[in-house]
Amino acid sequence: MAYPYLSDFLKAITGYDIPLPLPMFGICVAFAMLVATAQFQRELGRLYKNGQIGPAMMKSRGSDGLVTLRPVAPQEIVPGFTVAIMVAGIMGSRIFHIFEHIDEFTADPLSMIFTRAGLTIFGGLILGTIVGLLYVKWHKLPLRPLMDAAAPAMMLGYALGRIGCQVSGDGDWGVASNIALKPDFLPTWMWAQTYENNIIGEVIAAPGVYPAPMYETVMGLACFALLWVLRDHRFRKGWLFSLYVLLAGVERMVIEQVRINPMFDIGFATATQAEIISGLLILSGAVGLVLLARPAHARGVAGSLLEPVKSNG
Repeated sequence: MAYPYLSDFLKAITGYDIPLPLPMFGICVAFAMLVATAQFQRELGRLYKNGQIGPAMMKSRGSDGLVTLRPVAPQEIVPGFTVAIMVAGIMGSRIFHIFEHIDEFTADPLSMIFTRAGLTIFGGLILGTIVGLLYVKWHKLPLRPLMDAAAPAMMLGYALGRIGCQVSGDGDWGVASNIALKPDFLPTWMWAQTYENNIIGEVIAAPGVYPAPMYETVMGLACFALLWVLRDHRFRKGWLFSLYVLLAGVERMVIEQVRINPMFDIGFATATQAEIISGLLILSGAVGLVLLARPAHARGVAGSLLEPVKSNG
């Protein structure tokens, strides 16, 4: 069963029909963003307190009208950072979805642009990351420490955001389930769902399809736990973000095996857009892990990561 709007969800649990046409997908994504933002702020505050990262620089207009830069704790830029990447992420998700379904876009452009479903997560990840990096550079913070601090939060936000896909039934489900392969200990609803009342109005024949968003939430939370445990790693800055990139690629590559997506001919093989991007993420993440897997030397504030440590003796 799917619950496109808050009123659908409340009716299911209370029996009362309350007219609250708030989309459950949006509510879940907003919740995911709030949780991820809070986690990111907490991690930046910890690093700042420990002297592992310096202050951010923010523009301030004085009484004389002159604009100057003033230092602030890095966690203070997180709300603006979150808004910037959220807007960029939504735009990127829609753009990549259009690229993935270019024939449908050509036939009905407005429907593809303003539909309530159809967001390609990698488009949001790519454009959101680019905007986030520019935002960090604008506030004169070191990129690699910020990327490491953001990695667990990004994975957590992704995992929780997928709950919105599952609850609303936005079409991000899998292929038809093979009930014969279901382990006896696993409940049927974890193997096959029909997403009745889904937001795109598609009728799914019994026994149903694989609940791919639910699997992604579980895998995403497991990846978040790993990143959280390793956030005090002894390697060079950027290593944790490289691990995040690798995990994000592996997670999506795995889930693509049970999802329906358009295939693209890449010359020597066919693959979905997500599989192509996943392969690039896995490769780049692995390269980053190898290049940065050297013990970091003792440093002061992480504003001059490439400066050698000076010795007094």
